[in-house]
Amino acid sequence: MASSLLIPPPAQLTLGDEVVAGLTRPGQKTLPSKLFYDQVGSVLFEAICALPEYGLTQADARLLQSHAAAMIAPFAGGVTVAELGSGTGEKTRWILETLCRRQPTDYYPIEISSLALKQCQAELAAIPGLTIHPQEADYLAGLAALAALRGPAPLLVLFLGSTFGNFDPGPGHDFLVNVRSLLRPGDGLLLGLDLVKPVKRVKLAYDDPAGVTAAFNRNALARLNREFDADFDLRYWRHKIRYTRPCERVEMHLVSQRDQTAHLRALDRTVAFARGESIWTESSHKFRPAGIAPLVAAAGFRLHRQWRDDRWPFAENLCLAIE
Repeated sequence: MASSLLIPPPAQLTLGDEVVAGLTRPGQKTLPSKLFYDQVGSVLFEAICALPEYGLTQADARLLQSHAAAMIAPFAGGVTVAELGSGTGEKTRWILETLCRRQPTDYYPIEISSLALKQCQAELAAIPGLTIHPQEADYLAGLAALAALRGPAPLLVLFLGSTFGNFDPGPGHDFLVNVRSLLRPGDGLLLGLDLVKPVKRVKLAYDDPAGVTAAFNRNALARLNREFDADFDLRYWRHKIRYTRPCERVEMHLVSQRDQTAHLRALDRTVAFARGESIWTESSHKFRPAGIAPLVAAAGFRLHRQWRDDRWPFAENLCLAIE
């Protein structure tokens, strides 16, 4: 890809900088979704993935288990695998085992959670022929480090689950462009995308009766208490989701149940919240199959093949980097 297409990354901010920027933002207050994934949040997310209401993870796993051989078919001569946000690596096993039956394979899980990386190593270490190179880093930083040292083998980047849907359209396009800028023609991106489905089904997936997703959401505030000496009282914050039809987007919010003030002493900030005011913590966009090829083409990829689950509207999309 021509270097002119590279989107310059924003100035590197610390997590504390991002928290302050979001909580002092005029109008709608926000928090960065990366706050979710400390050790507590990683465990809660694994619990969410096991919930029957959250069918996405099971759909992802079914597609990987059923179609792993077809997904790696363009890389018959061998491939290095990188995974953005590997989690525990449980679903990735199907791809890696299929590859390692052909030849030894190097695998680079890229993850901001050290706990998840340890779990990933434990989950996959017994696969014969697999060498694991854990990378504790943000997606693009970890991928850039790998791109700088990679050998001649093609690279297959896995971005499974529905994490790409957390990007708004503009930043999502920029992200794909930056991924493409780190790849060579013929490299692959296996991209998971959650598809549009009935709103009732979507809402149940993000507001489960057991309250696991609510705990996951409130853990963002608990993490602020632990790491930034804050004093959010979790009893007075309610998990709420909204579905925005024109954007086909689920939003997760934390709603203040009273007028209250939070002190983030390590950041030297005090933030006031009115009763009913919310903090927007995450977005999850849903996609239509017909829009996926144009989406990836705009970033320098060709949609090579797509697999869809027949029980939960979800698609795995194998995209190949083009000149």
